[in-house]
Amino acid sequence: MPINEDEVIEYAMVNGERVPKIVVPATVTIENSQTGAEYNSDAEAQADVDDPSTPTQSSHIRRHVTISVAKIKDLLAQEGL
Repeated sequence: MPINEDEVIEYAMVNGERVPKIVVPATVTIENSQTGAEYNSDAEAQADVDDPSTPTQSSHIRRHVTISVAKIKDLLAQEGL
């Protein structure tokens, strides 16, 4: 199951100015390359590796990260620039 992180605009202080800090949406998928099983978290994948009743090794765990980047004009419009 993919793990989604929604887009958020936060603010940071840079040289005394408040500037937008954009955190883009990301989808992370963690899966077993040998069995094709998908994990809901790193902890779940590690539990599979640690389980002596499964042949899963840490080298079998793959992570796919997809990052969506907004177009600059969309960001400027959102900020009213």
